[in-house]
Amino acid sequence: MEQYRKSPRASFIDYDSGAFFITDCAHGRARHFGEITGSTMHLSAVGEFVDGQLRRASALSPGIEVPLHVVMPNHIHAIACLSPVPGSESISLNQRAANPSLRDDPDSPRHIPALSRYVNSLKGSVTKFARARGIDFAWHGRYHDHMIRSSRDANNISEYIANNVARWEKDCFF
Repeated sequence: MEQYRKSPRASFIDYDSGAFFITDCAHGRARHFGEITGSTMHLSAVGEFVDGQLRRASALSPGIEVPLHVVMPNHIHAIACLSPVPGSESISLNQRAANPSLRDDPDSPRHIPALSRYVNSLKGSVTKFARARGIDFAWHGRYHDHMIRSSRDANNISEYIANNVARWEKDCFF
């Protein structure tokens, strides 16, 4: 019997639309993206590339907007806003199960939600950029997401992102 990895995504959340707070780390928390001196982040070449990819998210991934982000020495935080994709409202949440027997129609292809496609695309482009320059770079295998459910939630996350560099020495990734 074939084994399938359980998805870390919540089965009750539609990852095709909405606003999400995402965090992703370099493998082993290696400081590939730059260094913080005082309260200033000094981006490395890989860090500058990540920053550019996040700034141009809507041009690179239609339906995705990243209105706020921060690149830290070994991780990123971003708010990703996903516009609904026409036709996605008819897709059952069960269709994203890796195991075909758990899907509504076991013969249909697995649905990969827009947020997962975006994060995988971002990670792939950064990895390709780094490796083309001879940099031994890898991402942590998974990423963290949090659906932003209210304006209060959005304000707290925005404040956290905006002040992340200044709080670096107190950061759990320090």
